[in-house]
Amino acid sequence: MQSQPTDPSDFANPNFARPTDAAGGNVTTAHTDALINEPTVFSSQFVDCMEMNADARTVAAYLDVHQEWFRRCAHPMQVEPIGQNSYALIIGHFGAFGYDVEPRVGLDLLPQQEGIYRIETVPVPDDTYLGYEVDFQAALNLVEHSSPSDPNLKMTQVQWQLDLSVAIQFPRFIHALPDALIKSTGERILKQVVRQVSRRLTHKVQEDFHSSRNLTVPKRVRKRFL
Repeated sequence: MQSQPTDPSDFANPNFARPTDAAGGNVTTAHTDALINEPTVFSSQFVDCMEMNADARTVAAYLDVHQEWFRRCAHPMQVEPIGQNSYALIIGHFGAFGYDVEPRVGLDLLPQQEGIYRIETVPVPDDTYLGYEVDFQAALNLVEHSSPSDPNLKMTQVQWQLDLSVAIQFPRFIHALPDALIKSTGERILKQVVRQVSRRLTHKVQEDFHSSRNLTVPKRVRKRFL
């Protein structure tokens, strides 16, 4: 994982630095062995949506075949298929206080059930525990509505919500900081990462869907990201 899958300016804290030992080298085995047994858990909920200039059936036909678009739209994140509906993603570097992680997560894009698409965390085969665990639970649903410009045309809003938690076993030097500071900083960075990934992925999926159907991309309306 020498290469960074994303622009580090998107995810890295301005004070980004890798942990070093007393001699100024890279993090040592002694530091790794000093991890606190009890992980610190960061969790947040997110909601957002994207507009598609087509009826719900057409949008569903596109989303159902994620093998044709997911890897392309997720770039520059590194994506590897690990099953019929699942992928391993390297999201990017993020961190603070001289400690950083490059999370790798397995996601299962479940087939739709009554118009609902779910994405859940799955284990990555042969993955080594690196001091963190990710629990990713997302749901998407399609809401068809009339076009504002022409009531005879249909549009579809893809609404999604995400429950995300990350449990990290920090080295002892991190726990010298106040717990409230660790918690607030971690949750702020978590929201920053999801916001950046969401906006980029949403834009790419919209572009890919509309170009594949020779449709015009709806005018973007900036919405509040929760």
